[in-house]
Amino acid sequence: MTPGRFNSAYFEHSFLAQQMGVELVESADLFIKEGAVYMRTTEGPRKVDVIYRRIDDAFLYPLAFRADSMLGVPGLLSVYRAGGVVLANAIGTGVADDKSIYPYVPEMIRFYLSEEPLLNNIPTLQCRKPEDLRFVLDNLDQMVVKKVHGAGGYGMLVGPRASRAEIEEFRQRLLANPANYIGQETLALFTCPTFVEQGLAPRHIDLRPFVLYGQEIRLVPGGLTRVALKEGSLVVNSSQGGGTKDTWVMEDDESC
Repeated sequence: MTPGRFNSAYFEHSFLAQQMGVELVESADLFIKEGAVYMRTTEGPRKVDVIYRRIDDAFLYPLAFRADSMLGVPGLLSVYRAGGVVLANAIGTGVADDKSIYPYVPEMIRFYLSEEPLLNNIPTLQCRKPEDLRFVLDNLDQMVVKKVHGAGGYGMLVGPRASRAEIEEFRQRLLANPANYIGQETLALFTCPTFVEQGLAPRHIDLRPFVLYGQEIRLVPGGLTRVALKEGSLVVNSSQGGGTKDTWVMEDDESC
């Protein structure tokens, strides 16, 4: 279930649906009848048993969340509660995307796994805490500040790349609603030769790995390499003009 072709990740929605061999639908393609979800097709209504949604919680069900949403399906939540349809990524699973959870990840690893983290966490300050807010405000020109519920690179400040006016504007946002933001150190992302309009030029990249969870937890060899196509930018999100690169795994070393 996709918001539609105007979404910045629509190409990904289409690709995933094609590769999985499932239907790609928008809200207008679905309707509720007699406690079930149906999809409109050229051959008539077809019952839907499982939905993998690429729509945020707030837009999924206009009767309970955002009443102005045109992306959701009225009645969907009632069918879901009654067990008439399965949401592969249920409402509320996005809590793991809340950026204010970042500081607790190392402790979660210790608590649930009784292990020490293998990778260092990005030091994260919660602006809802007065002492963290003071530090962020005093060092705005050196930090990255993000909305705790933000995504896609929207509503964030990259201090070292921002103008004085942008920094001051963000300072007012923080003072108005500090609980809505976290602050992090600015990471020194690697650069990679990238073909742009001017030819080959260095552009910042990051790697998003993927973990499969089943009987075993397995890290997929490879991942998604994202690239900031704008010169000097550290924002790799596709919604902000970023792109992707092929990720090459040169050797499979299980000892690593």
